[in-house]
Amino acid sequence: MGARKDGRSVLQRWLPHPLLSAVLVLLWMLLQNSFTAGGFVLGAILGLAIPILTSAFWPDRPPVRAYGKAMSYLLLVAWDVIVANLQVARLILFCPVRSLNTRWVTVPLQIRSPEAITVLAATITMTPGTVSSDLSADGRSLLVHCLDAPDAEEAVRQMTTRYEARLREIFP
Repeated sequence: MGARKDGRSVLQRWLPHPLLSAVLVLLWMLLQNSFTAGGFVLGAILGLAIPILTSAFWPDRPPVRAYGKAMSYLLLVAWDVIVANLQVARLILFCPVRSLNTRWVTVPLQIRSPEAITVLAATITMTPGTVSSDLSADGRSLLVHCLDAPDAEEAVRQMTTRYEARLREIFP
């Protein structure tokens, strides 16, 4: 395939982020809850159109160092979301509000990659009971609200060792 004036091949122009396209088609089919030819065609159209329309916002692919570790990270986060859902349900159903130790914690960051910081903030927010609220102006700390954290230092340590340490291995 020939290169165009901007240096991209025709395939790169129509499929700028193939993995994203595949994930979008897969997610679309899962959301449909059934497999139909029409659903697949619409998913494929979305899987092609969304990366093309958004490619100007992220011209480079995210720098991932270890895809195997990224997959294990996704499994870890999925597990943590399930466990946290159960813990939050227990808190809501059986603990009086006044016994909760809600607090704001500041998580110091060693990661500097914008992609890694985004994944960390999203992970914290997806896990029930915690919400990422703000990134410091210098990008060195993340403000997180915890629904129930009796020990602020332990909450920070868990987020740092469980998530940030793994993200340092995944992103450069």
